[in-house]
Amino acid sequence: MAALFYVEDTISWRLFFLYGQTRYSIPEELKQGSVVGNLAKDLSLAISELYRRKLRITSEAGKQYFSVDLVKGDLVVRDRIDREELCEQRSPCLLPLEIVIENPLQLHRVEIEIQDTNDNSPIFLTKEKVLKIAELVNPGARFPLESAQDPDVGPNSVRSYIISKNDNFKLIVKNHKDGTKFPELVLEKSLDREKQPLHKLILTALDGGDPVRSGTSEITVTVLDINDNAPQFERQVYEANLSENAAPGTEILRVKATDADEGQNGEIEYYFGDQTTDLILSLFDIETSSGAIVVKGVVDYEKNFLNRFDVIAKDKGNPEMDGHCGVEIKIVDVNDNTPEIIVTSLTTPVPEDSATGTVIALISAKDSDSGDNGKVRLSLSPKTPFKLNPSVSNHYTLVTNGPLDREKNDTYSVTISATDSGNPPLSSVKIITVELLDVNDNPPVFSQGSYVVYVKENCALGKILCSVSASDSDLGENAKISYSILDSKVQGVSVSSYVYINSDNGSIYSMHSFDYEKLKVFQIQVQAKDQGSPSLSSNATVHVFILDQNDNAPAVIYPSSAALGSLSHQRMARSAKAGHLVTKVTAVDADSGHNAWISYKLAEATDASLFTVNLYTGEVRTKRAVSEQDDSSQRLLIEIKDDGEPVQSATVTVSVLLEDGLHEPILDLRQKTVEPSKKSGRITLYLILSLASVSVLSLVTFLILAVKCIRNSRSSGSCCMRRSDCDDYKNPNRNLQIQLNTDGPIKYVEVLGGDMLSQSQSFRSCMSPMSEYSDFTFVKPSSTTDFKEMISVLDASLPDSTWTFESQDPLPSPHAAFIKRMNFSLQSCLNILGIFL
Repeated sequence: MAALFYVEDTISWRLFFLYGQTRYSIPEELKQGSVVGNLAKDLSLAISELYRRKLRITSEAGKQYFSVDLVKGDLVVRDRIDREELCEQRSPCLLPLEIVIENPLQLHRVEIEIQDTNDNSPIFLTKEKVLKIAELVNPGARFPLESAQDPDVGPNSVRSYIISKNDNFKLIVKNHKDGTKFPELVLEKSLDREKQPLHKLILTALDGGDPVRSGTSEITVTVLDINDNAPQFERQVYEANLSENAAPGTEILRVKATDADEGQNGEIEYYFGDQTTDLILSLFDIETSSGAIVVKGVVDYEKNFLNRFDVIAKDKGNPEMDGHCGVEIKIVDVNDNTPEIIVTSLTTPVPEDSATGTVIALISAKDSDSGDNGKVRLSLSPKTPFKLNPSVSNHYTLVTNGPLDREKNDTYSVTISATDSGNPPLSSVKIITVELLDVNDNPPVFSQGSYVVYVKENCALGKILCSVSASDSDLGENAKISYSILDSKVQGVSVSSYVYINSDNGSIYSMHSFDYEKLKVFQIQVQAKDQGSPSLSSNATVHVFILDQNDNAPAVIYPSSAALGSLSHQRMARSAKAGHLVTKVTAVDADSGHNAWISYKLAEATDASLFTVNLYTGEVRTKRAVSEQDDSSQRLLIEIKDDGEPVQSATVTVSVLLEDGLHEPILDLRQKTVEPSKKSGRITLYLILSLASVSVLSLVTFLILAVKCIRNSRSSGSCCMRRSDCDDYKNPNRNLQIQLNTDGPIKYVEVLGGDMLSQSQSFRSCMSPMSEYSDFTFVKPSSTTDFKEMISVLDASLPDSTWTFESQDPLPSPHAAFIKRMNFSLQSCLNILGIFL
């Protein structure tokens, strides 16, 4: 124990440290502003921290008698302190204080011992007392007098009594076992009513203070002439224990006195003493005839655990005489007070990322009962991420006991139960509501991992393509989402030049019109970012597919009209038979799918009965043999239309000159065409055999990919194969025309070729979800050298990756049914093409 002394106005008091507690001792009635002690120094606190850490005082007394000077750290008196008002007769008189300091939370218990000062004089409840004493009473008779009351305690309470000078009486003072003193008047010399019927005495009570205070009572002794025996009690003091839950009417004890006189002089009645307090009279009653003391009111141990009073036994003589005895009733405590839970400090809301062990609240418990009845234990409701840690003297701290997640539970109702150790135990419950403060710990989540958008080409500028949406389970700014497009390249150009996104609602708009022939598909990486600190984000992919529109008319590539004007001149011998191939019109359409299907029609002719045009190949043949009557100059207008909606068309004019003497060249030409025809038949056979062997493996591969695609579609919401746009590579001077593109996710290659006399096939591949059909057409090259060059171009330009080809031939050729909808790798295609070399 350490002791510090402070001196002010000749008054001294002491400072104690007991088991982590701090105790000051001060006299009562200190002036306001008096310094009790330097609290900051005694608690080892820096004065500069007092204001920042919000030091405050709480008192169980309810009234704030003290305050803290946050500038100096002194504990000063705030209000008048009256020890008698606070503690009555209890000693020591302790005023407990709780010093609460935040950031971090600390609790210090301080006890202020209020020392008594001699500020009260002894007083007698009865200022004038009349004693009736028969003249026949023998010397030595004792007459109890009223004890003086002094609210002060210890040395300042009543210490002695004196009586005024007289010839017949003297005063003796008896000590009770609890230290209280009571005076008795003793008769020293017999009374003689005839000489002096009245005796006036002054009883003075003195306390032990410095200076001494005193109080007086006037005693008038009336000398009686009869009834010379007073009632005598069996015991001077009667003691009893009473349970505080005793019901009114319960008998506590009986006092008994006897009188040696006879008749009315010996008949006794019992009464409370003259100085009995109102509290005693409200709690107890006495039966006049029997002397039984019974419970009258509600007895409460917590208010008054010891009750002392006097009982008088009076006879009915004339003059009447009385006897006195003392009664002590001790109240036995029962467990009749429920524990009280006090929340001294509560921090709410609490950040959801608070570490385990973070202090949420400071809690104390008290019970007005005594002994085991006043011992309190606290418990916490289960299934909450909190726990109670015991602190100093029935104080607890409520701390976190696990991770918190506002998104799962934003508010906790913590039920705290207090139970005492009485029999039966009593308990009480207090509910503390703890709210959680949101922390940005959840990134935005898109409604889909990826989005698929189909846009028609030539769409209007500013058209909304789609809207993406994301949600964030946080609150406020932590859940406020803004959308943006991550920079990427599409055909070497930033994607932001193609589309724009509304940062508030996620709507994506087109920045310009799209052209399917230049761009078929591209990707957009959209980012959703919240406004938290630090901000969190997530990404989603938007796949934009351009849908083809029929915006390109067929373009005639043979016969070429660039050099010869609008007419194409062809010569034919008059000896030509029916079915003779006059020429072949070849056209292409930059569109795809149905929009690129081309049909040929003879719109006008000099003689419509002489020529016919194949609807699909564009071959112009004779319908019959040429006669001598036919004009030597025949004009044919051929219309070329696609299969789109609306239909796009083009026309070409062919002039055919019928001449004599062209038999040999025509014959040679036919002979030359026989061999390619045979070779073409062999090629067709090889092609059919090769494709038949590959088709089985391709079909198995297709089924496996289909199953995987279906499984993936369940999670991603879309499954598609994408190929980038096809950039044209054309060589009009060769029979082979190559269109290819290796940029982006779509790979495209097209091999075209042919001349007017060859039986042509074409192989074309472009895989896209927007096209209804893809073509693979092979054209026999005019020379082996040109075809090898084409193969080398493909081999150098395309990566080693698996290609998917779909075949469709509008003609009912023998091998078209086998090629149609057939998938095989690029390497397989090249192996097949190698057979033709």
